[in-house]
Amino acid sequence: MEFSIIQVLLVGLVGFIAGIDQFSFLESLYRPIVLGPIVGAILGDAQMGLQIGASYELIMVGSMPIGGAQPPNAVLGGIMAVVFAISLDSADFEAALALAVPFGLLGQQAVNIWFTVAAPVMSKMDTLAAKADVKGIERLNWVMCFGIGVLFAVIAMIGTYAGAAMGVALSTSVPAWVWTGLGAGGGMMKFVGFAVLMKVMISGEFWTILLAGFASATIIDAAFQKGNYTLVIIAILGGAIAFYDYQLNTKIKAVGGNGNKGDSSDGI
Repeated sequence: MEFSIIQVLLVGLVGFIAGIDQFSFLESLYRPIVLGPIVGAILGDAQMGLQIGASYELIMVGSMPIGGAQPPNAVLGGIMAVVFAISLDSADFEAALALAVPFGLLGQQAVNIWFTVAAPVMSKMDTLAAKADVKGIERLNWVMCFGIGVLFAVIAMIGTYAGAAMGVALSTSVPAWVWTGLGAGGGMMKFVGFAVLMKVMISGEFWTILLAGFASATIIDAAFQKGNYTLVIIAILGGAIAFYDYQLNTKIKAVGGNGNKGDSSDGI
């Protein structure tokens, strides 16, 4: 499937905005679950974009930049996952996730190179700060944001153009068993990404809630045959539990902060 020059330019615009957002705007526009349907709509299949974006989000959900350490880039990986899925024109989009991972690594290296090139700018920032030149700091910051935005836009456009050609070539020349392997690998990476997040966030006191969630999902799916909505139902239940826990802890802190010893207006 070939994309028009307008589509390629629009994908570049998305890459430009997302490239800046991941370091400056911080409005989560750069996350694959947001980029996916937007890029999909540009390339003619918003539903596929949403599916791919949500799947790639699970891969990247546990990968966050810590200081100067950069994980595989969510912007370029997410964009290219949608490009491959649409250009391959296949209902089995798991293989597109596996094909997009190298572009996430390319984005990682692009960020590292940009940070290296931009490192001397910090000394200029120090000089401007010593002079209390707020306007100069703002201008220099916008110049650097524009630079990384352009870098991501160029890579996204080249990737979109090349990805379309690669999709056509791969769909006609690669044996079926290769696609089966790529699909299995792409499907597995979603669980690996979520496992990374759990390793960082989960604590011993929440294991019972986690196991209860798995049990509830199995029961709901088996009893009501609502496979398409099981996660939504579990998310609602989890949100209700989290909100209740938040309210309970807030009340406990409020009572402790006021110096009360357990007495309250209702006599309990």
